[in-house]
Parts: sequence; C-alpha cells; structure tokens
Amino acid sequence: MSSQSPPLDAQGAGFNGQIPPVEALLAEVIATLSLAAHAYLAEGGDEGSGLQAAEIAIDVASAAFERVKERLTPEERLATAQMLTETRMAFIRKRGL
Repeated sequence: MSSQSPPLDAQGAGFNGQIPPVEALLAEVIATLSLAAHAYLAEGGDEGSGLQAAEIAIDVASAAFERVKERLTPEERLATAQMLTETRMAFIRKRGL
C-alpha cells in the first residue's frame, strides 16, 4: 500500500471543472488570515502567544496582498488595503504602542 495520496484533479478538488483565478483564492486567504488575526487578538489567556499568532497572520496576509495587488481591481485593492490597515491598527492597539 502506497503512503502517497493520489493527485487531485480539478473535479476531485471540488472545483467542478473550474479552477478559480489566483486573485480570488488569495483574496479568500487574505480575508481569512485577517479574521484569524482579530480572533487571536481577542483571545483571552496568554497575551504573548495571541500577539505572536496575530503578527504571523498579518505578515502572511500582507505578503500575499503585496504579491497580488496589481492584479486586483481598484475597488478590490482599496477594500483589501483597508481591511489590512484595520487589522494592523487592532494589533498595535492590543500591543499597547
């Protein structure tokens, strides 16, 4: 028995034969990471680990945005930039700077 998984095709991956554009996928990733950062900031308990997790989520979302922003419509670019700015500001407020 092989330990390797069979390759996924577009149909098997749930795309129904249509692979979405990378911009749409990255927009979902950026939004998900931004929401995760807010959740990490809202968590009770160990402040350090929540701040670290939020910072990682923000950094990865920002890097993805920088990579794809030129391919977004002006409206998408503005909305995403605003979302990331709000997330960064929440992080700064939580960190106390």
